[in-house]
Amino acid sequence: MTALSTPHSGLADNFGRVATDLRVSLTDRCNLRCTYCMPEEGLDWLAKPELLTDDEIVRLVSIAVTHLGVDEIRFTGGEPLLRRGLVGIVSRTTQLQPRPQVSLTTNGIGLARQAEALREAGLDRVNVSLDTIRQDTFLQMTRRDRLKDVLAGLAAAHEAGLAPVKVNAVLMRGVNDDQAPELLQFCLDHGYELRFIEQMPLDAQHGWSRDQMITADEILEMLGERFGLEATDAAARGSAPAESFTVHGGPATVGIIASVTRPFCGDCDRVRLTADGQVRDCLFARTESDLRTALRAGAGDEELADRWRRAMRGKLPGHGINDPSFLQPVRPMSAIGG
Repeated sequence: MTALSTPHSGLADNFGRVATDLRVSLTDRCNLRCTYCMPEEGLDWLAKPELLTDDEIVRLVSIAVTHLGVDEIRFTGGEPLLRRGLVGIVSRTTQLQPRPQVSLTTNGIGLARQAEALREAGLDRVNVSLDTIRQDTFLQMTRRDRLKDVLAGLAAAHEAGLAPVKVNAVLMRGVNDDQAPELLQFCLDHGYELRFIEQMPLDAQHGWSRDQMITADEILEMLGERFGLEATDAAARGSAPAESFTVHGGPATVGIIASVTRPFCGDCDRVRLTADGQVRDCLFARTESDLRTALRAGAGDEELADRWRRAMRGKLPGHGINDPSFLQPVRPMSAIGG
C-alpha cells in the first residue's frame, strides 16, 4: 500500500509545479451548440447518477481548500448556469476558511436572472464567452439566436459588481476573424476585459486543424491596425494564462491566451474536477483519476486528499500539442470544464 503523503501538503507534481487553481465542472450540458465545441444535435450527456451531487461537490472543494492549498475556485461546464444548485454551491464555497476566490465561466444565457443572487452568494467575478457582437455571426457560430440574452447577462454581471467582467473570445478563420477590433472596442466601451483564446483541439468532432487556427500573432496584428498595444510586465503575469497588453497606454488591457503557439505549461497551477468526479491534471490529459468511487464508498477527507495528491504527481511537463504524436483528449471541452 502506498504511504500517505505528509498531511496538508499541496498538489505538487514531479516538475515542481503546485496546483492552487481548481476548475470545477458542474455539468456537461450546454444550451448553445458552438461549432468549435460540439455538433448541432449535441452530445450524449452524463446520466444523473454519474454526476456529483451538490453535497459531493462542496465536500471535494472543501478538501481542496482546507487540505490541499487551493485558493481559487472556478465553476465551469458545459454551462454552469444550468445547474439548479449553483447559487447554493457558490454560497457554501465562499464560506470556506481560508476563503477562496470564486469565479464562474459561462456563456451568459440566464446570467441576467442570476447575477444578483450569485453576487449575494459571494461570487467574485465572471468570465463570459462571447465570440461576436453581430447577431448573424452569433447564430452561425452557436446555432442559437441568443445574442441579446448574452449581452443582457454581461450588463447584469457588471451592474451586480462581479468585476472585472471578463469576455472570452475565439476567432475562427472565415467566420469572425475580421471582428477582433470591434469586439475590443465593444469591451472598452462597456468596461469589460477582453481575452482572445487560440482555438484548441477540444472539439467533440475532432475537426481541429492548426492551419485553420487564428494565432496570437495574427490577433495582435489585427488589433494593432486600430489600437496602440504595449505588452505589460511579463513578470507580473505569474501563472496567469493570458499575456496582457495595455490599450492606448492603459489602464484598459486586452489579453491573449496562446495555448498552442505560446504554451505556458511550465507555469501551470491548474487542476480540474469533472462533473462526474474525475481529477484531470491537465486540460489535454488522456487519463483521469477517480474520486467519486472512493467518495461514495465512504473514504475520509484525508484519504481523498491523498488520492488527489497522487493524481497530480503524474502530470506531464506539457500538453504536447506541437508534438507529432499528440492525441486529442477523448472528452470534449464541454465534458471537461474550462
